[in-house]
Amino acid sequence: MNDPATIIRRIRLSEKATLLQEKSNRYVFEVDPRANKLQIKEAIQTLFGKKVVSVNTCNYAGKAKRERKADYGRTSHWKKAVVQLKEGEKIDLA
Repeated sequence: MNDPATIIRRIRLSEKATLLQEKSNRYVFEVDPRANKLQIKEAIQTLFGKKVVSVNTCNYAGKAKRERKADYGRTSHWKKAVVQLKEGEKIDLA
């Protein structure tokens, strides 16, 4: 799990995430649930070459879903990381 590409799964784009980018230079990522804050920080700095100031994380439980008539399933559990970059640095999402 030392590979940065396996720690950072995808960037989360939502209305709230966009506001965080504009106002406080924070970016929201979906990360591996086993990754800690230090691993996330190193992965962002390695992949994007930007200086990370802080990392906040939150674990989310998967939602229960219903398939067909009697089958019950569940979406995957996931972990969110909100990463604040150094003043003046940006990640180009395009």
